[in-house]
Amino acid sequence: MTSLEVTTEAEDSGPSGYAAARLRLLSEKERPGPPRRAALAKLTDDWLSALFTTACLEAGVRGAALVAVGGYGRGELSPRSDLDLLLLHDGGADAGAIATLADRIWYPVWDLGLALDHSVRTPAEARKTAGEDLKVQLGLLDARPVVGDLGLVAGLRTAVLADWRNQAPKRLPELDELCRERAERQGELQFLLEPDLKEARGGLRDATALRAVAASWLADAPREGLAEARRRLLDARDALHLATGRATDRLALQEQDQVATELGLLDADALLRQVYEAARTVSYATDVTWREVNRVLRARSLRPRLRAMLSGGRTPQPERSPLAEGVVEQDGEVVLARAARPERDPVLPLRAAAAAAQSGLPISLHAVRRLAATARPLPVPWPAEAREELVTLLGAGESTVAVWEALEAEGLITQLLPDWERVRCRPQRNPVHTWTVDRHLVEAAVKASSLTRRVGRPDLLLVAALLHDIGKGWPGDHSVAGETIAKDLATRIGFDRADVAVIATLVRHHLLLVETATRRDLDDPATVASVASVVGSAGTLELLHALTEADALATGPAAWSSWRGSLVADLVGRVAAVLAGDAPPEPEPAAPSAEQERLAIEALRTGEPVLALHAHTERPEQPQEPDQPEPVGVELLIALPDQPGVLPAAAGVLALHRLTVRAADLRSIDLPTELGESAGVLLLSWRVAAEYGSLPQAARLRADLVRALDGTLDIPGRLAEREAAYPRRRGVKAPPPRVTVAAAGSRLATVIEVRAQDAPGLLHRIGRALDESAVRVRSAHVSTLGANAVDAFYVTGLEGAPLPPEQASETARTLEAMLRA
Repeated sequence: MTSLEVTTEAEDSGPSGYAAARLRLLSEKERPGPPRRAALAKLTDDWLSALFTTACLEAGVRGAALVAVGGYGRGELSPRSDLDLLLLHDGGADAGAIATLADRIWYPVWDLGLALDHSVRTPAEARKTAGEDLKVQLGLLDARPVVGDLGLVAGLRTAVLADWRNQAPKRLPELDELCRERAERQGELQFLLEPDLKEARGGLRDATALRAVAASWLADAPREGLAEARRRLLDARDALHLATGRATDRLALQEQDQVATELGLLDADALLRQVYEAARTVSYATDVTWREVNRVLRARSLRPRLRAMLSGGRTPQPERSPLAEGVVEQDGEVVLARAARPERDPVLPLRAAAAAAQSGLPISLHAVRRLAATARPLPVPWPAEAREELVTLLGAGESTVAVWEALEAEGLITQLLPDWERVRCRPQRNPVHTWTVDRHLVEAAVKASSLTRRVGRPDLLLVAALLHDIGKGWPGDHSVAGETIAKDLATRIGFDRADVAVIATLVRHHLLLVETATRRDLDDPATVASVASVVGSAGTLELLHALTEADALATGPAAWSSWRGSLVADLVGRVAAVLAGDAPPEPEPAAPSAEQERLAIEALRTGEPVLALHAHTERPEQPQEPDQPEPVGVELLIALPDQPGVLPAAAGVLALHRLTVRAADLRSIDLPTELGESAGVLLLSWRVAAEYGSLPQAARLRADLVRALDGTLDIPGRLAEREAAYPRRRGVKAPPPRVTVAAAGSRLATVIEVRAQDAPGLLHRIGRALDESAVRVRSAHVSTLGANAVDAFYVTGLEGAPLPPEQASETARTLEAMLRA
C-alpha cells in the first residue's frame, strides 16, 4: 500500500482509520529511518487537517491555523513521540468558538492515547510567550503549518525568527547555560552504559540547539557528519520506541540487544558504538559552535569607537602570538601560522596539538581540518621530534583531552596510530569503568602526567598509559593482544629496541601489581618472587607502579583507594628488595597489630569471638591525599579460636545484617596458652559497608556469630527467606561465575580464585562449599570491584599441605558448580 493510499484511508475512516494506518506504517520493515518518520508526519498531518477543517466549520471559526512545532514541526516523528501543536488564531473569533475548535482537535488525539503538548495563542501572544520562555521560542523556530491560514503562520514565523536574531546576544548565552545544566544532570551520552538519547550531552537536544544557533546567523556548527549523526540518534530512538512500546529516550541495558536487532546491527556493543560515534560528532560540533558564539559576542561587546581608537581608524588585525614552529595563538585559539606548510612538515599536526595542550587552548576547527587534509604522513619510524611532541601532548594533563578529541574528530589520531580505530568509541560493560576504551586510555595518560616525577622515564610511562588497553579491540586476553600491538606501535613511534621491550612489558602486565596485591598473600615468598621474575628490573617496576595507579584512577571511583594503594605499595617495596638482591625472607607468621593481638588474646582467654568495629580505616603512617577517594566502608576486626566453619558463619552474619563486604583478609596465628602450649586463633579483617541505614552494633554481630557457630542460627534459611521476599530486578544478565586454580600461586598452599557477580551471601556460600570440600582456608583475600567480586582463597588439606592437583581441580569444579546453581 502506498503512502497516498494509507493517508486517504485515514482521512476517510476518521480516528480509527488513522490508528490502523499508523499501526501498519510502524509495522513496515522496508521504510525505516527518515522515510518512515516523514511518512508518519505526513499521515498525522492529513488526519489533523481533516479534524481541523471539520471543526472550523462546526465552530464557525475563520482566521486560524494548526501549527506543528518542535520535533513534529521538523517532521521527526518517532513512533511514540509527542504531538507538539499550536492552535494559532487572529483573535477575530470569540473565546467560546476558539475553545470549541480546540476541544474538537485535542480530544480525538487524546482518545487515541497519543501524548499531546498543545497551546492556543494569537501571533502576539505567541511572540510574548516566546520572549519570556526560551523553550517556547526554540519550539517556534521549527514551526510548520499543518492546515489553515498559511499567511498567519508565515507572519508568525517571520516575526519569531526576527526576534530570535535581534535577541541573539541575550538568548544564546541563556541557551548555552541551559545546555550546560542539562549536561551536568544527564552526563555525556558517548560514555554512558544506559544513555538518554535526547537529554544527555551529545544527544538530540544538543543537535536541536545547534540548529537554533544557526538560525541566529551569529555562528554555525560544523556541518560535516552532523546530519548523519542526528539521523543515527533518531533511528536509535525509533527502534527503542518500537522495541519497548513506550515513549522513552533512555537506552536501558535490557533493551539494547532488541534495539540492535531492530536496526539490523550485530549486537548491543555495535549499537552502543554507533550511538557513541554519533554523540561524539554532536558533542564536538557543540564545543566548536559555542566557542565561536562566545568569540563573536566578545568581539561585539567592544564599542566601535574604542576599536577605532585602538586601531587609528583602520580595521584592527587580530593579534597573533607564536607558540611553536608554524603554530600561533589567535583570539583564544591555536591556529596555523601564515607561513606554515603542512604538506611539507609532517610533524606539524603533533607540534600544533602539543602547543595547544601545553598552553591550555583549544585548537581551531579550521587548523585541524587543514592538517587532516594536507599534512604529509609521518615516516616510519617517526623522527625524534614527532615522538617528543607526542610525549609533550600526553604530558599536558587535563588539557590533553580536548585537543585529542579535536584531532580524533577529524581522523588525525587514526592516521598517526592506525590501531586506535579498534578501540575508538568501544563500550566497556563493566560498571567499574566510567569511560569508553579510547577515552579511558587518554584519561590514563592524563593521570600518568601527574606521576611523571616519580619515574626515571616519564616518556615510557605516558606512552604505556596510552596503550595499556589497546588490545581490547581484539579477541582473547586484551593484555596478551595489547603486548603485540604495543610493540608495533612503539616501534612505529620510534623507540629503540630496549624501550619497546619495556613498553610491551608494561602493557602485558599492567594488571599484575593490583591483582597480586589484592588477591595474593604478600607474606608468601612465592608471591613476591613471581612478580620480580616478570618485572625484571627496578626501572620497570617503578614504571609499572605508576601505570597501575594511573590506570585505576582513570577507571572510576571503585577502582582505587588509599587502602588498595597501600597494598600495591607494600608489594612494590617487597619486589624492589628482591630485585636489589635481597633474598625473600622465609615465611613467618605476620606479626599482628597491637589491637589484633589484644583481640586474639581475649578470644583465646574466653574461647568466644571478640569483635571491634572502627569507622576510621586509614593507616596513620599513610595519610589520605587530598584528591584521593576514600576507601569504601569501615573496618571490622574479628578474633576467635580456630575452628571449622568460621568463614561461612562470619560472612553469613554480615549478609544477614545487610553489610556488603568490600574487602576481607583471614589468617591464623598461634598464641601461647597458660600451660605453655600454643593454640590457633583466627583473625578476620573486613572492610564492610551498610547497604542502607546505619551500621549494626558490634554486640549484635557478636551474638549472631556465636549462634551461627553453635548451629542455632540458620543462616542459609534466613538468607533464602529474604531473597524470596524481594522480586528479582530486571537488568543485564551477568556472565557466569568462574573458579580457577592459580598456577604456581604459592609453595605453602593452593590458591583458588573466584570471579563472580557480587551478591548478598556470596562469601557465605563460597565458605560453605570450601568447608564441604574438606579443605582448610589458610587465608582469604576478598575484593569487590563494582558489581564484580574477585576473591582468592589459600587452601590446604586438613593436614596443612597444598592440595594435590587432582583434588585442587575437583574443588574448583565443585565450587563453580555450586555458584552456578
